[in-house]
Amino acid sequence: MKHYKPTTPSRRHMTTVSYRNVLTTDKPHKPLTKGGKRDVGRNSGGKITTRHKGGGHKRLFRDIDFIYNKKNIPMKVESVEYDPNRSGFISLVCYADGERKYILSPKKTKVGDTFLVAEDALIEIGNRTLLKKIPVGTFVYNVEINPGAGARIARSAGNYAEVVANDSGYTHLKMPSGEIRKIQDIAWATIGEVSNDEYKLMVYGKAGRSRWKGIRPTVRGSAMNPVDHPFGGGEGRQGAGMRRPKNKWGKGIRGKKTRRAKKYSNKFIISRRTKKKKK
Repeated sequence: MKHYKPTTPSRRHMTTVSYRNVLTTDKPHKPLTKGGKRDVGRNSGGKITTRHKGGGHKRLFRDIDFIYNKKNIPMKVESVEYDPNRSGFISLVCYADGERKYILSPKKTKVGDTFLVAEDALIEIGNRTLLKKIPVGTFVYNVEINPGAGARIARSAGNYAEVVANDSGYTHLKMPSGEIRKIQDIAWATIGEVSNDEYKLMVYGKAGRSRWKGIRPTVRGSAMNPVDHPFGGGEGRQGAGMRRPKNKWGKGIRGKKTRRAKKYSNKFIISRRTKKKKK
């Protein structure tokens, strides 16, 4: 992590990832980029559907390959780059047939590394193969839920899933949340962990840096008026005045189960995610 001299109050605690030690270029591959307008939490009518989103620096979208449909063709890493649209780093790879694509970088990726997507690929970091070919105890990321539909699981910085068992056509994976679930063993996964594991250690240091990221302020319910929140109103500072915490629409939060009782994936979950202990 990079720390700063306390030249201002906000700089005192601000930290960033040491990009200079990892990234190899600051210019993306233009044919794999495009512009566009972000929704920033609003629907087609302009109504806010997700609070605390909006503004932020203009972003260029990088077309990341999560399908990996070029099998048995080795690829070579040409650059490791920053992507403003995700927490992990991305790599520009060139396949042996000359085609270039962006992929999500595994940890400790360097220019010149070679990866392979194949059923008989070696169990090495960056290679991609079927879950049934991966031994128990291996860390994987970019895991498919439905075979051939593209990577969905373990894609954010520093994340990985652990192969726990292979049984009756299914692979048991321990998710980053601690949940253990079954996935068809003909789904594809990439060996290793997602890069930029220091991402979660970043301290923004000031409100303005959140605004650059497109994160708008969060106002406490107790600071609102009674019409705006169940905790609002009162002379001076007041407590919630009720037994259980609620959101501004009166729905329970903090420990309230929100998962649907008949969700399609219930039958694939072997062990629910565990509550994290407070430090």
